Amino acid sequence: MEEDIFECQQCGYCCQGETTVSLTDDDLQRMVDYIGLPEKEVKEKYLRISGKVIQMKIKDSHCIFFDKGCTVHPGKPWRCSQWPLHPSILQDRGNFEAISASCPGIKAGMGYERFCEILSELIKAKERK
Repeated sequence: MEEDIFECQQCGYCCQGETTVSLTDDDLQRMVDYIGLPEKEVKEKYLRISGKVIQMKIKDSHCIFFDKGCTVHPGKPWRCSQWPLHPSILQDRGNFEAISASCPGIKAGMGYERFCEILSELIKAKERK
């Protein structure tokens, strides 16, 4: 059903910028497991830590793990895997328009209302799991 409204094009637009998503404890563990290095080494090489906030480092104005696609795709943070199908789209048509204008993977041709119907179904299905 997700493929009805979104198909990642591996363009990396969502990986660009001077900030990245914050990692949860589960995100950190998943990433450490996927990379296969000790947690301390992963933190030193790839992450920036400010107090309790852990984010991926930025390299050349994009996420350190982006190189013609996500190099840690199976171990990427939850927020990255959620993007761009974010629940905020359901309440804000402007947010939908901004995201669909910048993300070539969004299948916006069906219109906002139908897109939201499918996204709502996806969110409910994930909550039931």
